[in-house]
Amino acid sequence: MKIVVIPARGGSKRIPHKNIKPFCGKPMIAWSIEAAKASDLFDHVIVSTDDKDIASIALEYGAEVPFERPSRLSDDFTGTGEVVKHALEWCIKNIGDIDYVSTLYATSPFIKPQDIIDGFKMLKDGSCQITFTATSFPFPIQRAIKIADDGSVSMFQPENFFTRSQDLESAYHDAGMLYWATTNAVLQDMTAFSKIAKAQILPRYQVQDIDTEEDWDRAELMFKAWHS
Repeated sequence: MKIVVIPARGGSKRIPHKNIKPFCGKPMIAWSIEAAKASDLFDHVIVSTDDKDIASIALEYGAEVPFERPSRLSDDFTGTGEVVKHALEWCIKNIGDIDYVSTLYATSPFIKPQDIIDGFKMLKDGSCQITFTATSFPFPIQRAIKIADDGSVSMFQPENFFTRSQDLESAYHDAGMLYWATTNAVLQDMTAFSKIAKAQILPRYQVQDIDTEEDWDRAELMFKAWHS
């Protein structure tokens, strides 16, 4: 059995009601739910939330909200891993054996059903226990600078000052959108940043970090351009 867990707590601080705020004509979480359902991979699309409004909208768009997330997992400090593990353990106890678990963030309107399918194919080839979406940094991180309190500038890696950008190794970061894992990986608290994981590379334009109102406006513009 395969499940997807969409974490969506109600206490967003920087963008109030972020998970259900209208994004290009739909509540933000609706895009993730619809992508998960359109992939036709999951036996259950589970939304883990502590918020009744989020739960209502999730149900409206076809997800399941079979439990209320405990308050101990709904603060500003609880990691996604704990939330997904809780959902998985609940499903094993109340639904049945689970083989694979996907985590899809509620703020991932750029994820496509095919991305979900491709991530699962990577996991199924047997050479890893976790896959996650990632993208490349647009500029070599080896040339990054830091600014001191007095405004002075220095390089993090001054030894690369004279190295050409094209000669530096490419670097990538977690896209914070989609993850796949075996049940064992989740229950054993295995980490994505390890040898048991593989990165599913997405183009940079598809990866939008939405943490501020400015991020939100930019993401909507990108989304509209992508779908024009």
